[in-house]
Amino acid sequence: MKKFTCKRAWLPVLALLLLFIGGLPVSAQTGDLIYDEAGLLSGEEAQELEALAKEYGAEQNVEFLFLSTDSTEGQSIEGYMGDFFDERADSTGREDAVLLTIDIGGREVYLAGFGTAERTLDSERIDLVLDRIIPEMRSGDYAGAFEETVITSSEYMEYRPGVNPESIFLKTWFHLVVALLLAGIIVGTMLYNAGGRVTTTPGTYVDRDHTRVRSHSDRFRNKTVTRRKIPKNKDGGGFGGGGGMTGGGRSFSGGGRSF
Repeated sequence: MKKFTCKRAWLPVLALLLLFIGGLPVSAQTGDLIYDEAGLLSGEEAQELEALAKEYGAEQNVEFLFLSTDSTEGQSIEGYMGDFFDERADSTGREDAVLLTIDIGGREVYLAGFGTAERTLDSERIDLVLDRIIPEMRSGDYAGAFEETVITSSEYMEYRPGVNPESIFLKTWFHLVVALLLAGIIVGTMLYNAGGRVTTTPGTYVDRDHTRVRSHSDRFRNKTVTRRKIPKNKDGGGFGGGGGMTGGGRSFSGGGRSF
């Protein structure tokens, strides 16, 4: 009886110990797509992003990966990212991926495309994705930045390689404007033709045989000044654009920014 009572006395202590351990900050990592070593995501965010990455990854036949770290241990973020991917690809055999790497200690972010993604998400498209996520990176919304990366990258990968997905000629509103203009031209032409042709011209009322110029003068009316806008630098300092090669010999498209 005493022995049983003694064991029960330890239960509150054990419960407090488990509660304390559960309250310690740990990196939010779930599945094999989210590697949040810096603890930037909550457990719920990691699960939601894992599901999102799997959904869009299945559509594009690539893996969308998230990697965060407090320190690159003296390496460039590009080198750190490359070593991570080499190790992961060697162990899993999966080569087609889009990898977002965040170095929270150095306030840098790098986005890379490997395998088939090197072509479907080339360095020019990666630069466009970075334009989208830098504001979220600066505000500390790292979950939102990865979500935007997955959705926007997947959207860009739907276009034929070499095509600018942000081209005005691909926008729905542009197609609508062109359609309205064409419709206006057609209707205007029909109305013009319906009213009959005008056969008189200014020459009808001029006697060219008895007309001559008596005087000629030039008069200054105004001058035109042309202003040229000097383009501003993009948000965040860019570096490592154009991709490269990992230490393990894997080529990739890529680009990075500081935030």
